[in-house]
Amino acid sequence: MHKLDTNAREQGVKDQNQKYQKYEQVQKDQVYHFSEQSKNELFDTEFEIKTCDFSLWLNGNNEEKQQFAHDFGTALEEIGFAILINHGVDANLYDTCEQHVIDFFETIPMEERMPYHAKRHGSVNQGYFPVKETSIIHPDLVEGWVFCRRAMNLDNDPQYKASDFWPRPDYEAKFRPLVEAHEKLIKPIMQSILTYLDCDPHHYDDKLTQTNFGFRLNYYPALKGELEKAEGGRMLGHEDVDLFTILPASSQEGLQVLNRKNMKWIRLNAPKGALIINTGDYMQRITNDRLPSTTHRVAQPMTEEARRNPRVSLPMAVYVWEDEMLEVLPSLADPKYPPIRAEDFHTRITSKFYGDDYRPEDKNSD
Repeated sequence: MHKLDTNAREQGVKDQNQKYQKYEQVQKDQVYHFSEQSKNELFDTEFEIKTCDFSLWLNGNNEEKQQFAHDFGTALEEIGFAILINHGVDANLYDTCEQHVIDFFETIPMEERMPYHAKRHGSVNQGYFPVKETSIIHPDLVEGWVFCRRAMNLDNDPQYKASDFWPRPDYEAKFRPLVEAHEKLIKPIMQSILTYLDCDPHHYDDKLTQTNFGFRLNYYPALKGELEKAEGGRMLGHEDVDLFTILPASSQEGLQVLNRKNMKWIRLNAPKGALIINTGDYMQRITNDRLPSTTHRVAQPMTEEARRNPRVSLPMAVYVWEDEMLEVLPSLADPKYPPIRAEDFHTRITSKFYGDDYRPEDKNSD
């Protein structure tokens, strides 16, 4: 992955997304600065991201399932985000894992992290991202670590070695319960979306068995010391590349969503224990632009107290495996997009973050 030079750092705070339009594989007309701007930004204080009761789908009768699918699907179609409550995952697990993230980044020295510096494996850049190195577009104020399925040993690989992925192997067992809990939700979430789109709810079951995912630990250091006067946001404005992302509500402020209808930012504050679901580029492609890949970012804190404390998030990005074909769903007429191999699709887009040499040679994409 390319390193950021000084000019790239300075320009990245000023750039708009449309400068990188050539990398996109779905229609994105929204125009925004990658980094939050101190002036001339507009906020939507009236729009509310819809909250949906997932127990209606998980435990309800047919009528209740249909009601959930309608509520959830309309939320995603309108804004690309929804909040799920009553999803069955213990909120205490989120508190525990947030503390594990803080311990992970605050106790493991840099010399133990750097051997795991991020590199591409299949579609996904996996491993450790230091502060200001998440992207060559913009110097984010976040440290990240992406773990794939094979890092969690969910499939009991006899050749598995935790030290191949984890600088402290005992952390694999600390985060595995959260990954296992969220993996159980992947098919129900997808099935409810397909139901909303009048497609066979099991159309993606095979593609989402032993799912390809990226589980990310995000640690936003306190904005003090050398970061005290840092410009721009904690994480750049972007759209996720995946089918959808499963994100536990953070205990700290900062997540903002772009309302494409009025180009104003929405401050998203979900209740404790809730899950935030947002759709990504894979989903926009297969739904013929029905369900958008919505821009979001993490802004700097509004209060001095929050600036003095770290922020943590634990998103799981849900993909399909590299050789799967992304095709517009059969229930949707007049496809805008031809079929494309998932790895080709994914790396064409993410080359904007990691450099043009990130993309391998396409393999029979379309």
